Amino acid sequence: MKLSTLKFAPVLALSLLLAGCAGMPGMSGSDTKEGAPVADAGAGDGSSSGAQTSGMQEGGAWTGSPLENPDSLLYTKVIYFDYDSDEVRADYRDAVLAHGGYLAANPAVTATIEGHADERGSREYNIALGERRANGIKRLLMAQGAAENQIITISYGEERPAAMGSGETSWELNRRAEFVY
Repeated sequence: MKLSTLKFAPVLALSLLLAGCAGMPGMSGSDTKEGAPVADAGAGDGSSSGAQTSGMQEGGAWTGSPLENPDSLLYTKVIYFDYDSDEVRADYRDAVLAHGGYLAANPAVTATIEGHADERGSREYNIALGERRANGIKRLLMAQGAAENQIITISYGEERPAAMGSGETSWELNRRAEFVY
């Protein structure tokens, strides 16, 4: 008889625990606001003192940093290049120009441009290619009104690959320059 009672002890303890949790404030169905706007959730009085989970307002306007807005050209922080080229591709030119305008409008902001290359070529050549890529972007930024002292360039060459491997898919991802704010 004693052995069968021990078998039911864990089940009984779990049942009591779950029954106790159901009575906690905020856990019953009557206390929750299903479908409440994000601004109203968390503060029962409708005030906006709760934590903000994104840069979106209730009306859909972005309120966070323009650098973090997925709908902005400034959100593009990785610029890809063609093989053995330091010329900014046409599909990334508008993003670079937007960063230049942002820097010109915000003189206290600095950006680091990190130049990268794929693994083909010597280490020295790839360092020079990464530097040419970073400097090419710097020239475009300055043409948009950014000050030279706002832009730091550095080249990592092939030393910090975005993708490991030897093939066109990896090489395309490694031929890049990155904005770091």
